[in-house]
Amino acid sequence: MIPTIDSARLVLRPFREATDFAPVAAFFASERSAFYGGPAPRPEAWRKFAVFSGHWMVRGYGPFALEEKASGAFVGLAGPWFPEGFPEPEITWMLCDGALGKGYATEAALRALRFGYEDLGWTTAVSSIVAENGPSLRVAERLGAVHEYDFQMGDVLLGVHRHRGPTALAEVAA
Repeated sequence: MIPTIDSARLVLRPFREATDFAPVAAFFASERSAFYGGPAPRPEAWRKFAVFSGHWMVRGYGPFALEEKASGAFVGLAGPWFPEGFPEPEITWMLCDGALGKGYATEAALRALRFGYEDLGWTTAVSSIVAENGPSLRVAERLGAVHEYDFQMGDVLLGVHRHRGPTALAEVAA
């Protein structure tokens, strides 16, 4: 049910517990996960990990596992995401420590946006980002997203950044 799609350097594919859970658990054990609902102990990280695949079952879409083509290593996740309580469908991304600074988040999020527009028929998409998450804000900027409004989720204030629509995105990719 979960497709496999490609970008230049990444394979966006279904999650595999055997290869993907340990890096996700390590991410959620780190302070870097504070912008993604962490830090979390390993059992809670497993539940968060399971939600990624479960989102596909409930919504018919969800985040993809990111696999580096050159090495076959799991490097993070990116994809369409719309959990309960969020204001609208969005594109999410998260990278493991060894994958930072390589442009993978931008590449994967751009491919996920194309998937949302071309395969899911979305006409718009956002990314919700905590204002203190500088690296994710830079990814959103590189994608051409513009801060549109803020919303409160529990005790977290998230900025909603609107991505280019399907036509504008197609023109950029051409």
